[in-house]
Amino acid sequence: MMTSIRAAAETDREAILKIIAPVLRAGETYAIDSDLSEVAMLDYWFLPAHEVFVAVDDGEIVGTYYLMANQRGGGQHVANCGYMVSPKAQGRGLAQAMCEHSQEIAKARRFLAMQFNHVVSTNTRAVALWQRLGFDIVGTLPKAFRHPVHGLVDSYVMFKTF
Repeated sequence: MMTSIRAAAETDREAILKIIAPVLRAGETYAIDSDLSEVAMLDYWFLPAHEVFVAVDDGEIVGTYYLMANQRGGGQHVANCGYMVSPKAQGRGLAQAMCEHSQEIAKARRFLAMQFNHVVSTNTRAVALWQRLGFDIVGTLPKAFRHPVHGLVDSYVMFKTF
């Protein structure tokens, strides 16, 4: 299958919800309330500061990410992203493709670096992928995430300069 990545359209919201709702409800990887309504989930994913993209395989949306400035003012030159992949599309390199795409878009938007603020340590596949893609763990937030299965676990701040 050939995956393409494009900017999200208003008509993509339902397909995006099918991807983000199970991830947010599981509460294992995002520092956001797990009991949000579907409207609130979409409101979060489509915050005004977020530029949202979708990954498409054979006409079906199988992944999504957002790109934003990590901070305002003096920190606005550093990008931040959030990524999610449909369970049926996991293990096919989609997160890597979206991360690589997001870095190219970030560079085109004149960002000088990318930072992930809260990578949960138990999300070992993501940690390993981000490291393979050149992100360093620049900080550990001890027991900063309340995991629904593992209890209090560390989170990492990960950073890459372009």
